[in-house]
Amino acid sequence: MTDTAPRVPDATVSLTNGGRMPLLGFGTWQLRGRDAVRATSAALAAGYRHLDTATIYRNEGEVGRALAGSGVPREDVFLTTKCPPDRAGRELETLRESLALLQTDHVDLWLIHWPAGGSGNADIWRAFVEAREAGLAREIGVSNFDTSLVDEVTKATEVRPAVNQVEWSPLLFDADTLAGHRARGVVLEGYSALRGGTLAHPVIREIAERAGRTPAQVIIRWHLQHGVVVIPKSVDPDRIRSNADVADFTLADEDMSALDALGRS
Repeated sequence: MTDTAPRVPDATVSLTNGGRMPLLGFGTWQLRGRDAVRATSAALAAGYRHLDTATIYRNEGEVGRALAGSGVPREDVFLTTKCPPDRAGRELETLRESLALLQTDHVDLWLIHWPAGGSGNADIWRAFVEAREAGLAREIGVSNFDTSLVDEVTKATEVRPAVNQVEWSPLLFDADTLAGHRARGVVLEGYSALRGGTLAHPVIREIAERAGRTPAQVIIRWHLQHGVVVIPKSVDPDRIRSNADVADFTLADEDMSALDALGRS
C-alpha cells in the first residue's frame, strides 16, 4: 500500500430534507464476510465518508462493524441502505433490522431497491415517508426507477424521492435522463460505473493516459463534474485509495464531451 494520502473530494449535494450527500461514496455490493469488513475499513481509512449497502447484500453487519471500529464519528459518515420491494408490508421492520446490523439509530438515506409491480410502489413509498417522519431515515429515495415511476410515487404522497440510484457510466450517459432528474429536484446516483467495459474503453484509456491518471479515476472524476453521485467498489486497499484520489485534477471540457458522447455511440 502506498504511503501518500489520497486527495479525497469533499463535494456534496443538497437533498430534499436538508441533508448533504457526498458525491463520492464506497459501494459494497458483492462484498461479504471478512472482505466486507476489510474493504469498508480501508475505505474509511482512505477518507471516504459515504457508505452504500443494502438488505439483499447481506453485509450490513460487516459494514456496521467496520464503521464502529474505524474511529470515524458516525455523524461524519453518510450511510445508505436499501429495502427490497418484496418486503412490502414489512418495510419498517426491515429498516429496524438494518439499523441493528449497522449499529446506528438512523440511516442518512433509505432507498426502495427496485420497483415493485402494479401499485405497490406508492404503498411502499408511504412507509418510507413514515420512516423519515419517525427519524429512522433522514432522507428517502429510490433505485432503478425511471422518471415516470418517480412521478408516480411523488404524486401519491406529495413527497418526492431525494435520490434515484441507477446504473450509470460514460457508456450509459443520457443527457435527457440527467436533465429529467434535475428538473424534478432528484439527485442522480450512479452504480457499476467501473463495469461493463468502461475501464478498457479506448477513449477512456486515452484520456487517462494523457492525464496521467487511471481509467477508474477518469470515470469517477467525470461523475463528479456532472454532479452525479458515484460509489466505486473494490476489495484491494490500493485501488480503494486510488479511486478516492481524484480531488486534485479536473477533466477539460473537450474530454467531458468525448466521454458524454460514448453514451450515444
